[in-house]
Amino acid sequence: MESIKGLKVEKKDINHKTIISVGKEEIGGTRLTIIAGPCSVEDKDQIMNDAKLVKSCGANFLRGGIFKPRTSPYSFQGLGKTGLDMIKEAGKMEDMPIVCEIMSIEQLKQFASEIDVIQIGARNMQNFELLKEVGKLDQPVILKRGLSATIEELLLSAEYIMAHGNTKVILCERGIRTFETAYRNVLDLNAVPMLKSLTHLPVIVDVSHSTGEWWMVEDLSLAATAVGADGLMIEVHDNPEDALSDGMQSLKYDVFKMLMSKVEKIAKVVNKSL
Repeated sequence: MESIKGLKVEKKDINHKTIISVGKEEIGGTRLTIIAGPCSVEDKDQIMNDAKLVKSCGANFLRGGIFKPRTSPYSFQGLGKTGLDMIKEAGKMEDMPIVCEIMSIEQLKQFASEIDVIQIGARNMQNFELLKEVGKLDQPVILKRGLSATIEELLLSAEYIMAHGNTKVILCERGIRTFETAYRNVLDLNAVPMLKSLTHLPVIVDVSHSTGEWWMVEDLSLAATAVGADGLMIEVHDNPEDALSDGMQSLKYDVFKMLMSKVEKIAKVVNKSL
């Protein structure tokens, strides 16, 4: 990949890696980062309950969508500022940094300062004007791989952020679109060791959006941990059947708790803790 040679994303030293601090937490260090919570913040009781339970199972970051990019304009689009206030309160209650997606420059200017880790979703991976603005912040950002993006394109999108001054970038593999229709996306686990060989940035895996099927999440979580991912993004909901978005890929609490106990064993093998 000649086009990334000499850029900020390039790994200069085999032993060099970036560790990103978020409050008392770190991403890219010796601890496996677990970012868990509902796809969308739906109401106060839901996010408060979700935060308490994912924290009790070992998650150290709370995720929840407040702005939702949906394929259909008639699907639930998120609660916006109201949802942000709810997840902020839940995060504070459980002492967990919050992860929320930002979709536009306008949203970035209004709400970025209230979010601990900004997420740039797959659909915005090549929204270069948004990436430039994120690059002006001194704030951690999760950059998700686009639905049909190559590894090189993902790294060059990260470069847009870093070239404008923000070096706190976390890369996220979230599945790519292929000819396969049996599941939502195809999780490219090849991407994890490849990205870690090319760049010093932390690499996490969204194991929920990867397939869109809750019953596949456990196996993919174990596999992603085994190949060296620095963290996992997992959707958890108190009542997936009634979720306003992506309930089919969300785990119930008992399933998430069991998954965490299994992930811990794999994490120890690859010298990570929970």
